[in-house]
Amino acid sequence: GLPIILGGAVAAIATALGIGALTRRSGLRSDAVIGVLFAGMFALGVALFSAIPNYVGDLFHFLFGDVLGISVADLITLSILVALLLFVVRLLWKELLFATFDPLGAGAAGLPVRRLDDLLLILIAVTIVVSLQAVGIVLVVAMITTPAATAQLLTKRFARMITVAAMIGIASSVAGLYVSYAMNLASGAAIVLMETLVFAGALTLVTVRNRMRAVRVGGDQ
Repeated sequence: GLPIILGGAVAAIATALGIGALTRRSGLRSDAVIGVLFAGMFALGVALFSAIPNYVGDLFHFLFGDVLGISVADLITLSILVALLLFVVRLLWKELLFATFDPLGAGAAGLPVRRLDDLLLILIAVTIVVSLQAVGIVLVVAMITTPAATAQLLTKRFARMITVAAMIGIASSVAGLYVSYAMNLASGAAIVLMETLVFAGALTLVTVRNRMRAVRVGGDQ
């Protein structure tokens, strides 16, 4: 049959579009809508798996990931999704940036803000699906947000922030795999722990630097 990751991508895109539509029509905050749909779709997925006769898969891998268990078909599908993701971001980089940080200005400039907002949600959904096989649904949020938060501590320039976040994600993934192999840990948990350690190190570095700067300014006065 088709790779299960492909079905996950379709479901994630449908959920992303549902989040955008419900947020606009219900008047609820986006985080509330995300929480409701996330829980509902997660429960639906578990229910469907449990309803499949003679299902031999391991739900643990979907919860916590198994990067070493990726099949050739999954790898090909993931590569196509990543290539498509990078192509769309590269093609519409300026428009997505404008619509995200200044939606009113983007609308006044004639950009289709609603469609760009839906597209951004779809891109995030595809990113989650790509990360799902490695770290699982439980840790995928940390996998996405921790490198970005770390990069935000280290630089304030948005373009550089993206590069730094990508480098942190790659380095943490490689280091996490080595730790997972050496200590017989779950690969997803090891990867996220490496990202958390990098975040803690960056936070400590920035805190010390700010204190030294404050002491230096106080001494000059």
